[in-house]
Amino acid sequence: MSRATLAKDPAAVARMFDGVARRYDVMNTLMSVGQDRRWRRITRAELHAIPGERVLDVAAGTGVSTRELARSGAAVIGCDFSLGMLRASSGTPAVPLVAGDALALPFADGSFDAVTISFGLRNVVDVDRALAEFGRVTRPGGRLLIAEFSAPTWAPFRTVYTEYLMRAIPTLARRVSSSPDAYEYLADSIRAWPDQPALAARIAAAGWTAVGWRNLTGGIVALHRATRPIG
Repeated sequence: MSRATLAKDPAAVARMFDGVARRYDVMNTLMSVGQDRRWRRITRAELHAIPGERVLDVAAGTGVSTRELARSGAAVIGCDFSLGMLRASSGTPAVPLVAGDALALPFADGSFDAVTISFGLRNVVDVDRALAEFGRVTRPGGRLLIAEFSAPTWAPFRTVYTEYLMRAIPTLARRVSSSPDAYEYLADSIRAWPDQPALAARIAAAGWTAVGWRNLTGGIVALHRATRPIG
C-alpha cells in the first residue's frame, strides 16, 4: 500500500496496521514532535465525559487514546479491527479493548453516551457508513468527537507541512518503523483527506446535528464534534 486513495481494501489496511503495531506509538510521538500527547489530552477535555457515562473509542489501536479518555472517569471501551494493534496494547491503567469493524460495530443500538475516533476515520473504507454506524450505537442526544489530520489554515504553513508529509515522514519511518512502506500510504492518506468544512458536511449528511470543529496546531489536526438528534 505505497500510495493512498479513498478507495481502500479493508483487509490490506488491517494487515498494514498489524505490520506497524510494534512501534506505532513511538512513531506517532516522533512524527508529531510530541504533539500527539497534547492532542489526546485536548480530545479528552473536549469530549466532556463524566463518571457514569459510557464511551466508545473506535480505531483505538494499542489503547493509548482509550486510556487517556478513561482519565475522565467514564467507562471507556476501545475497539479496533487490527488484531496486531490490540495485541501490542500495554500500559496502566488497563482498559477493555475489543476487536471490531467501524462499519459493523459489535454493540447494541444506543449503547454509548459518546463515540470517539482519533486518526482512524480516514482509513475506513466507507466513511459515510461508519458515521452512520457511530450514530446507531450512540444514544439520542449523545456526542460524537472525531480527531483527524486536516488542512492547515495558513497557506505558507500548509506548503511546509505537505513537504514534511511527503519527505520527512517516510525518511523517519525507514529509520524507526517496523514497516516503513506503510508510512508512505499514511502520509498520502492525510493529503487525500477532506478539509474541515468538507468533513463537517459529511458528518451532517450522516444524520448528526450541531456539527462544528476546533483546529489544533494551526489546523494540522481538527476536532470535529456533533450530536445525535433526539427523536
